[in-house]
This record gives sequence, structure tokens and C-alpha cells, in this order.
Amino acid sequence: GFPITVEERRLRDKKHLNDITAARLPPLHHSPAKLLSIEESIAIQIQQKEAYEEIQAKLAAQKLAERLNIKMLRFEPEGEASMQYREVRDED
Repeated sequence: GFPITVEERRLRDKKHLNDITAARLPPLHHSPAKLLSIEESIAIQIQQKEAYEEIQAKLAAQKLAERLNIKMLRFEPEGEASMQYREVRDED
């Protein structure tokens, strides 16, 4: 006979679920969803698209290099290797 408050009903439903199943919701690791403005949403989408395209380009270049059997070597024009080919001249 008497009306149940919302809090009591929620507790009763929760207790009932605990009696039925041992399954639990996973803990929330991230903050809950929040509303974004259209401008923020578009900016995030553009940023994600650019990052995705950059990754795709790197992967395509890597696959092409593997297919063509190209080896990328380090190029140091001012390094030690360039000094080996220079002739030493005495200007005196």
C-alpha cells in the first residue's frame, strides 16, 4: 500500500539484480561523455582524419619500399663519410 520513493525503488531494483546475476558493470575508466559544439567536433574530426592519413601514407611508403626492395640509409653530408673523399691540398 504506500508509495515508494525513487531512491527506495532504485535500491530495491539493484538488490534484485544482485540476486539474479553476478555480472557487474565494468568500472568507468574515462570521464563520462560530454556535449561538444559543432566547431569543436569538426576540429577533432579534421585532426583525426589528418593523423589517419599520415599513418596511411607512412604505411603505404613502407609497403612500397618493401616491394621494391629499397633500403633507406642514413645520409650525413657533413659527417665523417664525406671527409674520406676530400683531397687535402697544401696551398703553400
